[in-house]
Amino acid sequence: MPDLHITLLSAGIAALTNLWLAMRCGRARTKGKIAHGDGGDVTLQRAMRAQSNFIEYTPLLLLLVFALEITGHSGWLLGVAAGLFLIGRILHAIGLDADKPGMLRMIGMMCTLIPTLGLAIAAILAGVKLI
Repeated sequence: MPDLHITLLSAGIAALTNLWLAMRCGRARTKGKIAHGDGGDVTLQRAMRAQSNFIEYTPLLLLLVFALEITGHSGWLLGVAAGLFLIGRILHAIGLDADKPGMLRMIGMMCTLIPTLGLAIAAILAGVKLI
């Protein structure tokens, strides 16, 4: 059985990041005294969107990391891609707090999209036995 340390580390960090994003929602919900929905509160909307965005991207990335690692395609590049992705998700969430889209949000998205694209290509190439 392959050593799945990159998958395990990535999944653990992703779980902690999701908890952090959930706590941000909870704080905004408590501060705004909002029990359901977003109540029109911009801070809560941004916190909810950051967590939703994380949940939209992260499962597929973790699946790609797992699939590549379990088929023997692990290594430092896989670890760097997973780490860059997770850093990107945190930067994106922080960047969503700003009133206008800024550099942090853009860097966060680039750190999300580039590793996802790279891992998707690697998975396809591994699937057709080219790597």
